[in-house]
Amino acid sequence: MAELRLGPLLRYADGSSATVWVETSRPCAAEVRCADGTRAGTRTFQVAGHHYALVAVEGLTPGTTTSYEVFLDGVRAWPPPDSRFPPSVIRTGRDDDAVRVAFGSCRWAAPPSDEPDPVGPDALDSLASRIAAAPEGERPDVLVLLGDQVYADETSDATRRWLAARRDLGEPPGGEVADYEEYTRLYHESWLDPEIRWLLSTVPSCMIFDDHDLVDDWNTSAAWLADMRATDWWQERLLSGLMSYWVHQHLGNLTPAALAADPLYAAVRAVPDGTDALRAFAQAADADPTSAHWSYRRDFGRVRLLMADSRAARVLDEQNRAMLHPGEFAWLREQALDAPGSYDHLLIGTSLPWLLPHLVHDAERWDAALCRGERGPRWARFGERLRRTADLEHWAAFPESFEELAALLAEAGSGPRAPATVLVLSGDVHHAYVAEPRWPDGTPAPDARVLQLTCSPVHNSVPGWVKAGFRFGWSRVARALGRRLARHGRCPRPGVSWRRTGGPWFGNQLMTLTVRGRSARLRLERARDDGTLTTVEESALTTT
Repeated sequence: MAELRLGPLLRYADGSSATVWVETSRPCAAEVRCADGTRAGTRTFQVAGHHYALVAVEGLTPGTTTSYEVFLDGVRAWPPPDSRFPPSVIRTGRDDDAVRVAFGSCRWAAPPSDEPDPVGPDALDSLASRIAAAPEGERPDVLVLLGDQVYADETSDATRRWLAARRDLGEPPGGEVADYEEYTRLYHESWLDPEIRWLLSTVPSCMIFDDHDLVDDWNTSAAWLADMRATDWWQERLLSGLMSYWVHQHLGNLTPAALAADPLYAAVRAVPDGTDALRAFAQAADADPTSAHWSYRRDFGRVRLLMADSRAARVLDEQNRAMLHPGEFAWLREQALDAPGSYDHLLIGTSLPWLLPHLVHDAERWDAALCRGERGPRWARFGERLRRTADLEHWAAFPESFEELAALLAEAGSGPRAPATVLVLSGDVHHAYVAEPRWPDGTPAPDARVLQLTCSPVHNSVPGWVKAGFRFGWSRVARALGRRLARHGRCPRPGVSWRRTGGPWFGNQLMTLTVRGRSARLRLERARDDGTLTTVEESALTTT
């Protein structure tokens, strides 16, 4: 009899449809049955000996909430008979006109409940507990996870013991994951956490990768990539990482219409085992980043979310570095400017912050200039070492891309049909803050309020010296030091300036953006040792 190995994950949801992702123990028919009578089912597909299904549920009644169950070959598999959580639901409407977007990044899998947690309480566990305690109360309309959903290069003690039973950890990549099967171990460890499993079954989610989904510093530079390709383990890690991301995260990001039109999804489902087709896709994506498109768009009423791939879509040539290759940036621009006036809030999701503490920003653009050869080959070699050691590879390390994004945000936020806000949602840096750009005198400022909203980690840690460094990075002294670095690198002044308007905040945390019409409020909540979330900051972004 087929069993539910992982999931269900409620991924896409709109006014009349939803998608539900599952992994099963064997080939079977997966079916979602809703309490309102709506049903949908599909056969599982196979990748590397694992069986998955993404059930597209259509014909739901707009403006309703309905519980659902999952059946495998006609036998109920979800919820478990001993579940302590409320029923999982699909919501196609709300009691008010608000849209709530919760977001964050960087989540280590929580240890078993009877073991101490070395990085403190998990913010997603705490969110799940709050919703479960009051299922009719406030909950996010979507959970946006901005990268590092799994850590392929920083595994738990339990996972390392499991890896040691498979292979010799004395050989590279040691205690890191090496292949597809080992990636599935990471997803099971992370998503079988009881609170997380239930939360993801009842709150829709959007996801994008960051570096630790593959390896720290993924695609930092051309030299870094060449070094990795020279190892005998990187190719399998990369292909397995992309394949497992496509299965576990990317498919659920897509709308039912996009799924129906996706040739790779059709090819994988059309054969008894889709491993070869998916592997060929990953190989092509490695050889030519323009062959794969990981970015996507989601609309929630009059809120538009554009999730941008700021890892795999890079151009790494030192003389032409770009965070997004030309085709990818053209897509982002097209989506941001599509049908002006049709949305009130534009959200750009990018795992890496656009606006950083001033010293960090200047250090990254100075380092980019050194690596480009602005101060000669010796400085270029130093710059490459520094870039890898200090993780200097955010938008600031791609100066032309930084300016292109600034120009796009201003354009999207200007004019008589401009949205009320243009917000960049990011994670990665293991703390939270709000930063607001300013355009130079004589340059028209956008009509929308433009902000960088950064929230990280969901469940991780940051050393005390790093906290001190981030705090210092916003100071006047740090800004003066940064300007000296920029002059040494012969860097032009950025096209925008900015100031920190909130934070920095540290701890395991989540931000929630709540919009009603053209008004927007932001709330930052931190996980407490007692399993609850406490509000650290709440403020109005607009009052229109």
